[in-house]
Amino acid sequence: MNDSTTKDTSRRDFLATTTTLTAAAATLSSIAPVAHAAGSGTISAALVGCGGRGTGAAANALNTKDGGLKLVAMADVFDGRLQGSVGGLSKRPGYDVVKDNHFIGFDAYKKAMDLLKPGDIVILTTPPAFRWVHYTYAIEKGLNVFMEKPVTTDGPSSRRMLELNKKAQAKNLKVGVGLMSRHQRALQEAQKRITDGEIGDIVTMRGYRMAGGDLASFRSKKWPGSPSELLWQISRFHSFLWASGGCFNDYYIHIVDHLCWMKNAWPVKAQATGGRHYRGDWVDQNLDSYGVEYTFADGTKLFFDGRCMDGAEGIYSSHAHGTKGNAILSAGGDCGLPSRLFSSLDHSKPIWDSKVPNDQRDPYQNEWNDLVAAIRADKPYNEVESGVMASMTCNLGRIAAHTGKEWTMDAVLKSEVELAPGIDKWTMDSPPPVKSNAEGRYPVPEPGKVIDREYAQQAQA
Repeated sequence: MNDSTTKDTSRRDFLATTTTLTAAAATLSSIAPVAHAAGSGTISAALVGCGGRGTGAAANALNTKDGGLKLVAMADVFDGRLQGSVGGLSKRPGYDVVKDNHFIGFDAYKKAMDLLKPGDIVILTTPPAFRWVHYTYAIEKGLNVFMEKPVTTDGPSSRRMLELNKKAQAKNLKVGVGLMSRHQRALQEAQKRITDGEIGDIVTMRGYRMAGGDLASFRSKKWPGSPSELLWQISRFHSFLWASGGCFNDYYIHIVDHLCWMKNAWPVKAQATGGRHYRGDWVDQNLDSYGVEYTFADGTKLFFDGRCMDGAEGIYSSHAHGTKGNAILSAGGDCGLPSRLFSSLDHSKPIWDSKVPNDQRDPYQNEWNDLVAAIRADKPYNEVESGVMASMTCNLGRIAAHTGKEWTMDAVLKSEVELAPGIDKWTMDSPPPVKSNAEGRYPVPEPGKVIDREYAQQAQA
């Protein structure tokens, strides 16, 4: 349930609530670290989730500056998607996936990971609802991991991921999360300068991703002859909250994450608005616009605005305001160059302007170079906690908008509302976790009416 009470809940406080979730955590210190592919030897990789982002991540993996990676297995629930990824990767150096190592189905991830040895890398790029399931098996196999964002979509899966990560840390596994802003060299320098006090104490931050209509998130009715209901929803995961957290989590997370990183903290509560406007025959669960006010423990505010509307003003940037100056963090896009600091609100007095070498301007490649370098040197490297909390911050803002109520981070993290229960047992014949009504429409948020969860269990006619 929601909790509108203001709490000075620190990041340490609400993460501490996860420590008693499972008895297994008590034995983690006795788990022996696994062997790693340190040094200059070849590291094998498997791709689990062969869509556009997965294909891109695999391409970055094969292009790491330390080299020595080969892709040996691929898994998806859709053969067509897997074959499309093969077409995009097969000509690249390091591609070494024979046809027998193409795996299809809900258990395909196990077959792909079974071909790897401890210390190899599995790339987890399915919709985030499956992340904890696949991470569980990767840890069991002793594999290093690259997982895409978002990491979770609700409180139960977030708690589960935090507990799982203790096992990964006990095994000395290296885990990267696809929040590439943290590997954008200009933002890394900006974060250091802000932490060192160059613009004083942050008091306000602003983030925007306001663009045109989003056909990946807005969905018309399921057509006759399309895949089963479950597979249809998975193939259109941006449209369903259980699968992805919707457009809020998948698209807004980068700016939300790097603004919290500048603050070195996560918000403790949020209140928000949102609306469905020009919907027509769209039957997905997303809103067209979101406006969220996040509050941190010290009273600092983060204002985030998201919009998907053709013809409306396009704003896509991030900003921080301090007691001695302000910053343009992303000049355009999720983490676009340049980043700049000023000692004046009107930007007339610049303090610093980012300069990034050409070979380090791609944050997607940087995150892979950083992960593989950590594996080679056997240095601590684990981004799961920040990935979970960035996802949780999106969950917090999304739930506040969808219910029309103020929520605390603590309440969302402790919530028992799980959007995809039993997902680890799904097969091709399983029913979906959300169903349409007779008109083919799915349940959507009803702020102020449905307030203890994001949507009623059944769609309304």
